[in-house]
Amino acid sequence: MLQVPIRISSRIADGIKQFQPLIESAKKRDINESDTVVLMTGIISEILGFDKYNDITTEVPIRGTFCDLALKIDNKVQIIVEAKAIGIELKDHHVKQGIDYAANKGLEWVVLSNAINWRVYKVIFSKPINYSLVCEVDFLSLDNKADDDIQKLFILTKEAVSKNLLEDVFTQKQATSKFIIGNLLYFDPIISAIRKELRQLYPDIKVDTEEVKNVLLNDVLKREIIEGDEADDAKKKITKMYRKKEKLEDQKVTDTNIPDPASITSDKLN
Repeated sequence: MLQVPIRISSRIADGIKQFQPLIESAKKRDINESDTVVLMTGIISEILGFDKYNDITTEVPIRGTFCDLALKIDNKVQIIVEAKAIGIELKDHHVKQGIDYAANKGLEWVVLSNAINWRVYKVIFSKPINYSLVCEVDFLSLDNKADDDIQKLFILTKEAVSKNLLEDVFTQKQATSKFIIGNLLYFDPIISAIRKELRQLYPDIKVDTEEVKNVLLNDVLKREIIEGDEADDAKKKITKMYRKKEKLEDQKVTDTNIPDPASITSDKLN
């Protein structure tokens, strides 16, 4: 759980209380995209703590055009913000332009928002460029007295971004993703552990590795979990982890087999 400093927590709580009526009013009036950007700028400044004049800009040229907003830390752009009118329901394809902008500038973070919903994406610099939804906030559903809701906005504050907490949230999500957990189940050390437990349950029955894998593949795991790009990425991460573990274990064995220099000297003297 993220620890939100009291000063920042109070700023976020007060900001939620201040801006929820403004967003409700703007929603009823169905304001256009330009006015939505003005509203979002207020939220980014008053709640998230970015200086309105130094940290928030619309002057980031990308391929002959400009992004809706960009957020800076120490005068360096960190986040591209893609805005939609408040009445537009956010769809996956809406973020593509923001991702393209960010990738073109070598930036990792994109926020897509219509002032009500705020989605944070991480750009994955693979071939082709990919992206992952890190978190999503419904501003109108926030409770300014709930710690969990305060934390949802905290990760987007200038203070959190400057400490790279978005990366920590992304890593946490990756570690508990269905692709990591699902594919981890399919690796031999975990299969061996399952077989060991099955032998405890059924001492007279022999279950081999392939039987366990077949059950996992056909009856337990969804095929989408172990097939596709995200599944392949998960397998690569797990394989890398096991290889690193094996390398460390091999090194321990090598170190254990190295003779003690003192004993060698003693033997020669005798």
